[in-house]
Amino acid sequence: MSLDRIARERLVRALAASVISHADELTSLDQAIGDGDHGLNMKRGFEAVLAALPDLADKSLPEMLKAIGMTLVMKVGGASGPLVGTFFMELGKALPERPSRADLVAATEKAIEAVKARGRSEEGQKTLLDVLVPVHAVLAAGGDARAIAAEAVQAADRTTPMQAIRGRASFLGERSIGHMDPGARSVSLLIGAAVETLAFEVNT
Repeated sequence: MSLDRIARERLVRALAASVISHADELTSLDQAIGDGDHGLNMKRGFEAVLAALPDLADKSLPEMLKAIGMTLVMKVGGASGPLVGTFFMELGKALPERPSRADLVAATEKAIEAVKARGRSEEGQKTLLDVLVPVHAVLAAGGDARAIAAEAVQAADRTTPMQAIRGRASFLGERSIGHMDPGARSVSLLIGAAVETLAFEVNT
């Protein structure tokens, strides 16, 4: 997969639009089980990412991803900024400039492990990992864009019946059951935007 400057800029705009356009939905989800600021925080972070264009798109793909991650860590409040930002930064560190599918599978695994360490959490605890881990499995199994995007949506949906074990929602105990995790929803939106924009066909 090789992205020229135009494609990199299109990717950044798509990622930002996916979050900004759903900010109210993310806020509503977070009002049910969190502080209610997830949508606003994520919107603020990706508005800052957009403000860094065109400089971001001038960078190589790995450097661009690292810069996006750093921006999110600095601009997004709560737990989401450090976690989503860590994912982008670690993905950028692990990817070559022209990644194959195998490169992307390996880099995503490293980024997920970094998120687990940063959040001291695992899959099954009603967090963004409940989207990242199963989507990685589909990617590793050779799934195409449609399969990856569908798994992201379905995985976010599967957080609804879960009881939160980590994060602020965990304070609610059983009352967290019946509500989709807002971080999982954010990540599903970002994954959907990425695979649609890239027309996700990466050679092995």
